[in-house]
Amino acid sequence: MKRLMTGIVIFDDIEVLDFCGPFEVLSVTRLNEARRREEPSPFDVRLIAPQGKNVTTAGGMQVLAQHTFADTPPLDILVVPGGWGVRRELENPAMAPWLRQQAQQVTLLTAVCTGSMLLGQAGLLDGHHATTHWKSLDWMRQTFPGIQVDAQHHVVEDGHIITSAGISAGIDMALRIVARCWGEDVATATARHMEYLPNQENIRRV
Repeated sequence: MKRLMTGIVIFDDIEVLDFCGPFEVLSVTRLNEARRREEPSPFDVRLIAPQGKNVTTAGGMQVLAQHTFADTPPLDILVVPGGWGVRRELENPAMAPWLRQQAQQVTLLTAVCTGSMLLGQAGLLDGHHATTHWKSLDWMRQTFPGIQVDAQHHVVEDGHIITSAGISAGIDMALRIVARCWGEDVATATARHMEYLPNQENIRRV
């Protein structure tokens, strides 16, 4: 089994559940539930920070990234979370070029909450359907008029791009990653292991 290299971007003032939700989903996924303790997840999940590896979340949690932008391994999947720190990262000159570079090689490009604003700034959502935290929908519309903003769904799939609404919606988004990569049965088993009930009616596939 080739494990899919999955990068989750983290930065100061990131929302904890924005990245921990997808991290948990992807790290507890198993292809063989009966061998949960013997076999690893089919996702090799790495935390990636723009510069230094030490990150402080919006709630004060200290997190240590495994990589920086400078030493990112080749990725199959990219997850871009959100939080208050997005406003600072929109001014980070390294962010948009790095996102564009990663977008050229990943098979799935995803964002949680206001992480979609970072994809928007990089021009990666132009002409696509996307969503973000409900408090930031107008911000997205006004800042990036080329995005077809979806205010009705918690998860929006547009080709290889998946975006979600705020915070806890990232769990549903990550389960869609599992389903896209390994099938609906594996996604269902993952949600059941987490004792999580996904809201399938709130997902839009374009």
